[in-house]
Amino acid sequence: MSRRGRHRGVHRRAAQGRAARAPRRLRLTADRGRARRPAPRARAAGLHSVPHAGETTGPESVWEAVRDLGAERVEHGIAAVRDPALLAHLVEHGVVLDVCPTSDVALGVVPSLAEHPLPALVAAGVRVTVATDDPPMFGTDLGREYAIAADLLGLDEAGLADLARSAVDASFAPDATKAALRAEISAYAARTTPPA
Repeated sequence: MSRRGRHRGVHRRAAQGRAARAPRRLRLTADRGRARRPAPRARAAGLHSVPHAGETTGPESVWEAVRDLGAERVEHGIAAVRDPALLAHLVEHGVVLDVCPTSDVALGVVPSLAEHPLPALVAAGVRVTVATDDPPMFGTDLGREYAIAADLLGLDEAGLADLARSAVDASFAPDATKAALRAEISAYAARTTPPA
């Protein structure tokens, strides 16, 4: 990444492929406040705030992400499960957590998939998406992460389709793109869900 693309903890990642038509987003790490100063400038420039917080750190980093960085989504954020006030704040403000079960286990953040807090986050009403974090590093892909989520949450095909639609709704894609993706998910679900 060029030096111009970095500024004290603020990193912009160019969108690739289909996402290139979506609004740019701000990737920050809520790490001892290093990103606080550039965050307002980045938001004023039209970037969305999607900081990395609450994976290997506690709920305080998620609080920093939402309060100091104006997070609309938080990458990881599973430590929020340890703070009921934070869970209520996430629900009230519609902040979405991008949860990555396989990497959480691989990094020792949670001891096993069976002990992953995804079900507790969903039960609290927090909006979540399922993500891969770093697929080559953790030997996973999005299909595997959805299968894990289905197991953890007890989802059938219709429940998985709802989870996928929720991810589309949480994205920063233009409305037309969201509508097309929702229709694609619904068509797939109609083909794969057995009749009642």
